[in-house]
Amino acid sequence: MVDIVERLSYNISFFGVFVFLRNFRLLFTLTAGAQKRKHNNKNNNDLRKRRVGHILSIMSILVKAVPAPKPRTPESAKISLLFAAILVIMAVAQLFTFEEFLLHIALLNLPFGDIVTNAIGPLIVVAEVFALPFLLRMRLSPAFRYLSMFLGWLATGLWLYISVWIVATHSAVSTVGFLGTVGNLTPGYWSIFMSFALVILCIWSSYGLWPGKRLKK
Repeated sequence: MVDIVERLSYNISFFGVFVFLRNFRLLFTLTAGAQKRKHNNKNNNDLRKRRVGHILSIMSILVKAVPAPKPRTPESAKISLLFAAILVIMAVAQLFTFEEFLLHIALLNLPFGDIVTNAIGPLIVVAEVFALPFLLRMRLSPAFRYLSMFLGWLATGLWLYISVWIVATHSAVSTVGFLGTVGNLTPGYWSIFMSFALVILCIWSSYGLWPGKRLKK
């Protein structure tokens, strides 16, 4: 009887130790899992914060208007205003005779096909108008400031190409088209030099008002 009781006590003790160790292992596993989940949640939260910050920075570049950077020199600010005034005169004259201006561009027989040629006239006017915010140093988003600067390049580049094309092909037109069809600006080499002057003004303005980071001297 005593042996039975001792064996039973031994078995109960062994079973108790086994249950304790098993529960301790389970508790350790749960604790480690909770700590791991907490760590993962923290990493996920940090990742979400970084993603949100990245999205907000992109949105600020596209949407948020900021003041224009200071001109490199006072001369570059004056040059940009001169270039802006020229573009205003050209755009107003082209819009005043817009239908005739489109017909004039079509008569040049540019080597781009009918669809592109018909789009060049409106594109020139749009580029001239939307280049003004950059030249006038308005409050713009960084993305739109770059776009406005690029449109100035596009407008002057197109006029240089058109001027060279008219002289090279001896197009039978009575005017270059700088002022639409207001007056007869007879095509010639002077129009090429005029277009080069516009390109120089555009480059000078872009350098002086460059919206990106500038190297320190």
